[in-house]
Amino acid sequence: MIFLKATGVVRRIDDLGRIVIPKEMRRTLRIREGEALEIFVDNDFVALKKYSPMTDLEDFAKILVDSVYGSMGGNILVTDRDKYIAVAGSLKKKYANKNISIYLESLLDKRSICIEKDFEDLELSPGETEKGSYTIHPIIMNGDAIGLVIIFSLDKLITDTEVKISQIISQILGKHIEE
Repeated sequence: MIFLKATGVVRRIDDLGRIVIPKEMRRTLRIREGEALEIFVDNDFVALKKYSPMTDLEDFAKILVDSVYGSMGGNILVTDRDKYIAVAGSLKKKYANKNISIYLESLLDKRSICIEKDFEDLELSPGETEKGSYTIHPIIMNGDAIGLVIIFSLDKLITDTEVKISQIISQILGKHIEE
């Protein structure tokens, strides 16, 4: 059973069946204009949940990053547009299911690849910065950036091989969702 928290906010449905979600709620839940929401119904309850195509991929992503981690070591993090959905390595307990930083959101919006072969600070989650060497590749599905693959090393410099592995993981995840 899911327990819902009452907000005290009441909204009327307009003549087109629309309802406005208050700006503060959208900001708190990180719901952006044009973003998809999934609708759930249970008896007389209607619930909205942010839709992420990565949700269906979460188990596969966990198996994939655990397998790659077993072969190469390092930290591998996979995100959707809001949070980490799969993490392997020493950062797993710290970042699993945490929100991604605004910087990472901006990389998603720009569909940017980021490679840092020196040790630099990277804000992985709001207020959580790590110093390391890293590579970040967007996960593209049908032309849209829906998540990121990050390989992050706290103690050694990222190599071209790890950059390629990050790229391959992002392509596998993007293609897996498309099918």
